[in-house]
Parts: sequence; structure tokens; C-alpha cells
Amino acid sequence: QGEVVESGGGSVQPGGSLTVSCVHSVRTSGGRIMAWFRQVPGKEREFVASINFSGTHITYADSVKGRFTVSRDYNKRTAWLEINDFKPEDTGVYYCARCKFTANDVYNVDSYDAWGQGIQVSVPS
Repeated sequence: QGEVVESGGGSVQPGGSLTVSCVHSVRTSGGRIMAWFRQVPGKEREFVASINFSGTHITYADSVKGRFTVSRDYNKRTAWLEINDFKPEDTGVYYCARCKFTANDVYNVDSYDAWGQGIQVSVPS
């Protein structure tokens, strides 16, 4: 099993809700910032949200503020991304990522040293 593993993706109607989860290794990830990114074919991976180890510092992309909620539980080794009021433009592969200890730019993909396999979130076909 990898350092970071996502689950919970699927289809969601516009206006609907979905929660995706990320289990990470406490030994190597417990004290790190965890983040969510998303990507669609032909575009760069896009920052969605990040949360520090205690949950006291959270950052959201402007496009998801007020609709998405990121949270984590240290003891459960789990981070969640709750997606509300889903819009078609939210469609993509969602990735959970672990931030490097030395990084300070949560928006930059190069700040992360472990990524999950990615899960698809989309409107029903």
C-alpha cells in the first residue's frame, strides 16, 4: 500500500454532494500538510484545498470556497474532502497529496512528495 490512498470517488449530479477520503501513513505523514488537487485531461493538476496536521490552518482554491470542506483526523490517519453543490467544472481526477516538510507553497505541485493514485469524480454520463 502506498503512503497515500484515496477512496470514495464516483458520479454526482450537479448540485449534489460527495465525500472523498484519503488514508495516509501516520509514521511519515501525520505531521504534514495534506492537500487535494484535481486534474482533467490536457490541463495541469490544480490545487483544491489543503489542511495542516491539527486542522487549524486550511486553504481553499477560490473556485471551491464555500462549497468544499476539507478535514482530517490524525488518529484515524484520514483526510476528507466534502464536495457540495457540485458543478460540472468540478469534474476530474482528484488526488490526495502529502506536503514536504520544507515546502511553504501549498498551491505548487512541487511542494508534495507523495501522491495517491487518483480517483474520478464526475457527473453521470
